[in-house]
Amino acid sequence: MFEQAFKNIDDVLWKEAGCTTELDYTEQTSWLLFLKYLDGLEQDKAMEAELEGKQYSFILDKPYRWESWAAPKDKHGKLDHNQALTGDDLRDFVDRKLFPYLHGFKQKADSANTLEYKIGEIFGEIKNKIHSGYNLREIIDHIDALRFRSQTEKHELSHLYEAKIKNMGNAGRNGGEYYTPRPLIRAIVQVVNPKIGERIYDGAVGSAGFLCEAFDHLKSQPRLTTADLQTLQTRTFYGKEKKSLAYVIAIMNMILHGIEAPNIVHTNTLAENLADVQDKDRFDVILANPPFGGKERKEVQQNFPIRTGETAFLFLQHFIKMLKAGGRAGVVIKNTFLSNTDNASVSLRKLLLESCNLHTVLDCPGGTFQGAGVKTVVLFFEKGAPTRKVWYYQLDPGRNLGKTNPLNDADLAEFVELQKTFADSPKSWSVDAAAIDPATFDLSVKNPNGGEEVAHRSPQAILDEIVALDAESAEVLANIRALI
Repeated sequence: MFEQAFKNIDDVLWKEAGCTTELDYTEQTSWLLFLKYLDGLEQDKAMEAELEGKQYSFILDKPYRWESWAAPKDKHGKLDHNQALTGDDLRDFVDRKLFPYLHGFKQKADSANTLEYKIGEIFGEIKNKIHSGYNLREIIDHIDALRFRSQTEKHELSHLYEAKIKNMGNAGRNGGEYYTPRPLIRAIVQVVNPKIGERIYDGAVGSAGFLCEAFDHLKSQPRLTTADLQTLQTRTFYGKEKKSLAYVIAIMNMILHGIEAPNIVHTNTLAENLADVQDKDRFDVILANPPFGGKERKEVQQNFPIRTGETAFLFLQHFIKMLKAGGRAGVVIKNTFLSNTDNASVSLRKLLLESCNLHTVLDCPGGTFQGAGVKTVVLFFEKGAPTRKVWYYQLDPGRNLGKTNPLNDADLAEFVELQKTFADSPKSWSVDAAAIDPATFDLSVKNPNGGEEVAHRSPQAILDEIVALDAESAEVLANIRALI
């Protein structure tokens, strides 16, 4: 039922001139899902309060609740067509009354961690792109048929929502910003192995895949107490996200996974000065795939001891700083980080090796990230002691990865198993820190067992980069024209 509802919603959005991409489809579905979820949450809390003889104070005023404007019911529980808005009336209500009202919650909220603040932030950042009130009515009817009440329903909805995020990630060359392959995330989570009571952070949260998978990992632990479950809900998962669409998707994704009020802040993580970070700000576990290839402005670079325009290198400094002593991290980064000869790369490798124990490097094959023609590695490190030995694993699924043949959990099973003991194999080996060149701190993947990495890129990878650069140039020119 859920799958068909999602398909029906996409079919209606396809007819909308304002919705032209998978990103638009996911965004527009997200804000409507959020309001439907919020209505169910409030109804449940009101019922609980009534059973306890208490009065529940609704977050939303009555005219702005889903049951009032989106899906008013008659005495038989069916949609009351006399009360339900449609056409221009519906569109005008959403654009001129509902969105401004919901955005106003940001000013009224006590703190950024409240659901009220999240409501205000979401509806200040996105716009209703469904310009036909009749199409909007049709979509609302499909969403109203969905139920979020049971864990089974939430589980099925979260899977469907993840599928939408995956489609969105595959839709363009920036897909990696929104979608890290879940088998890779699950392997990273297994290796880092977060525990109940530890605070987990992703400063480039994207669609919150790392936090959702970490939640699933912890929730499946045996013999969890009520206090443990409360800790998971409120004091475990933290994230920051700069982009509006990703922020909205992250909130919705975590809600569907079962976290009621996600601790996600909409901000530019890199705008924070590292010198201001205190012990109380630090985390036990960091899991992240920061955006790479971006360029940060000079004033942002001033916040970091190692100045560079490369976004991913700034994020890596941020993550090292944000880890507690003894804290653990699994971070995806472009594989050129291991061998680049520029001053920033060399300095950053030196910082990583001297301030952290970089114990594991997972070398991922090309095609791991759909729509992104770059090779990546995953760095696993602990803060507080220098690196003594680095264990490398060269992931080779034995086939070319692509949209129709993506990475799966079985591909990573050997890595997860061998990593427990840092075992040598045809795909894995160790390098003593003493053998690392102190002039360059080069960490290149050089398999002594014959699987050494070839420096030459494939013709397809070169073509992908040309296409990406052409698109970037066109975007820059368009921005320049807009300014003229």
